[in-house]
Amino acid sequence: MKEYNKKALLALEDGRTFACRSFTGEGEAFGEIVFNTSMTGYQEVITDPSYSGQMVTMTYPLIGNYGVNHEDIESAGIKVSAFIIKEYQDIPSNFRSEGNLRDYLLNENVLGVEDVDTRAVTRHIRDTGAMRAYISTFDTDPSSLVKKAKNIPSMVGLDLVKRVATDKPYFWSEGKVLPCGQKAEKLDNSVWGNKDGKYCVLAFDFGIKYSILRCLEDAGFKILVVPASTEAAVVKAISPDGIFLSNGPGDPEPVTYAIDTIRSLLEYKPIFGICLGHQLLGLALGGKTHKLKFGHRGANQPVKNLLTGKVEITSQNHGFVVDIESLNSNDVEPTHINLNDNTLEGFRHKKLPLYAVQYHPEASPGPHDSRYLFNEFTKLIKNA
Repeated sequence: MKEYNKKALLALEDGRTFACRSFTGEGEAFGEIVFNTSMTGYQEVITDPSYSGQMVTMTYPLIGNYGVNHEDIESAGIKVSAFIIKEYQDIPSNFRSEGNLRDYLLNENVLGVEDVDTRAVTRHIRDTGAMRAYISTFDTDPSSLVKKAKNIPSMVGLDLVKRVATDKPYFWSEGKVLPCGQKAEKLDNSVWGNKDGKYCVLAFDFGIKYSILRCLEDAGFKILVVPASTEAAVVKAISPDGIFLSNGPGDPEPVTYAIDTIRSLLEYKPIFGICLGHQLLGLALGGKTHKLKFGHRGANQPVKNLLTGKVEITSQNHGFVVDIESLNSNDVEPTHINLNDNTLEGFRHKKLPLYAVQYHPEASPGPHDSRYLFNEFTKLIKNA
């Protein structure tokens, strides 16, 4: 029988170390260490492409208690570099469970560690900021691991979209990926076939979550997902009714090819952006972005809708944000604000049919306060 319980050490680039144990056996992992405050939804968290290049610490202590299943995935595989928890539960209890978390991580060679003082890790990140970190069961020398952590490439200036975005276009229909059979650059408006009276949306994949596609489909759209590098001329040849800009990982500024394409499409068709899509649209409009100290990651972030005055509890996962002042023009107005730190959570254009939000209205995990935004996209396209 394989021995899974292995002593390990977590080392941060500033020299702080935490003793832990791997519940997935021997291994090493590295990346930016962040924390998530969601009480449920760990399977959605670890399969969210926006976490590419990051090791996620869950603040809720008991993880694994309801197992895993094929319905709750947010992408084709696990995207976190490592999963850091307080206590792993090996025997799940849930009628939807199809297996345990350990086997799920093992199948994709992702390290999982427990017996970590996750409260101390979280407070340290809040005080000093998200930073590079290294975990190992082989090398448990603190000075050696700290040195390795310092050698990890910084997330600032790194294009992580290329790691997670699709390289082939596909349709999303009835909750499934349906290949197109063609390269994006060879597509035209015949790709839509029989539209069945539906609006056709072209979705840029910067690291898109399946739940976003589910919500777009529920809103009545026919959806074609294309690679992040798809050029504006190709989009116009495909001739969609609307354009969606997805979530994704890392720093938006290095994703220059997408920013240039979006800028060329601003006056073409209605645009809706989420998360990284929000940041890329902001940059295309002439705004600027910066890295937050420790980011917003959890299912309990309060956001005020400035148009209605209502407060929405939102699900979020991002480390960068659009500077409000950089979008201070007569044509762009803020629509949503984070009540914890007053950072920008949404904006719209006064003349052009486009808007975006920084948080995740599809949730998964999280509340459904913001699901209305997908229906707003329908109205935007209809009015345009």
